[in-house]
Amino acid sequence: MKGREVYVKVMEVDDVAGVRIVVAVCDKELLGKKFSEGGVVLDINKDFFGGFLTDIDEALHYLKNAFTAMLVGENIVREAIKAGLIHPEAVLKVSGIPYAHIVRL
Repeated sequence: MKGREVYVKVMEVDDVAGVRIVVAVCDKELLGKKFSEGGVVLDINKDFFGGFLTDIDEALHYLKNAFTAMLVGENIVREAIKAGLIHPEAVLKVSGIPYAHIVRL
């Protein structure tokens, strides 16, 4: 199904509270692109987002278990809203590209 593939990168960050999971997800077609608007730059670089290619359902599984996450793209942001992981008002846009952060405290 078109628009169902995303790149997911799962990283473990060790801090004073222990190991925390950081997840970066972007729509497949956005990997490696850069968008700017005013003084804001959205760089969907391969180092941070270029993990493995999978479907949105699997990506949502990783997002549900993340301590913090960055999501970029119409498809993943829309599905994360549907799954209750982010609030629609928390979505920002750069050059029309939606992105959102998840941080669990």
